[in-house]
Amino acid sequence: MRIAAIAVTLLAPAALCAQDAGGDAAAGETLFARQCVSCHIIADESGEVLAGRASRTGPNLYQVVGRVPGSREDFNYSRALEAYGALGVVWEQENLVSYLLDPNAHLREALGDAGARSQMAYRVRNEEQAVDIVAYLESFGRADAEDGAEDGAEDAPAE
Repeated sequence: MRIAAIAVTLLAPAALCAQDAGGDAAAGETLFARQCVSCHIIADESGEVLAGRASRTGPNLYQVVGRVPGSREDFNYSRALEAYGALGVVWEQENLVSYLLDPNAHLREALGDAGARSQMAYRVRNEEQAVDIVAYLESFGRADAEDGAEDGAEDAPAE
């Protein structure tokens, strides 16, 4: 009995972390409305704006999760982000969170290029917020990575 109590005590934080790994899409929606809409929209294939305003500073983030970075044909990405996508990378929670926290540092590390720069200057304040934003973005569906360069749904926040 005592061993079971110890095991529960030790494993409870791990279970909470695993549960939190998915993020809170509702919190992400609030964060997106505060932090992302000045540069990004989420508009479906028909052009209907599902979130954001008519901003075109950053790419459309519809079905960004599962997409190849820098692959949206109607957006002019930095060379670094295009090179990142050329590595065969696909946007998933882990790399999106890292990118949102520090776009330049993420690209520099991934490319092994100290001069790599993102066009996205904004940084999300902390990892929990970034995870929540990614959960919100994923609520709009996932892209099929094989179609990433063709169908135009898109890249990571504000590149």
